[in-house]
Amino acid sequence: MRVFRDDGGNRWDVVVGRESWGTVVAIFVVQEGAEAPRETMMKVRSPEEGTRELMAMTEEELGDLFTRSAAKPSE
Repeated sequence: MRVFRDDGGNRWDVVVGRESWGTVVAIFVVQEGAEAPRETMMKVRSPEEGTRELMAMTEEELGDLFTRSAAKPSE
C-alpha cells in the first residue's frame, strides 16, 4: 500500500485490486472525507506485479495514475 496526497491536500491510500476477467486496478481510497473511491486499470498481468510496480513508482508517476483514475462505480 502507498499513500498519495492530491493537489487539494487530500491523502489517499492506494492499493492494488483485481476486477472481473482478471483486470488489475489501482484503487485510491481517501483517508478522510466523503470522496468516492477511485480506480484505474494497470497494465500488468497479476496483482503481485501491480504491487511491485506501485511500490516502485515515483510520486510523479503515482500522480499520473491518480489523474487517470475515475470514481469507482457503486454496486
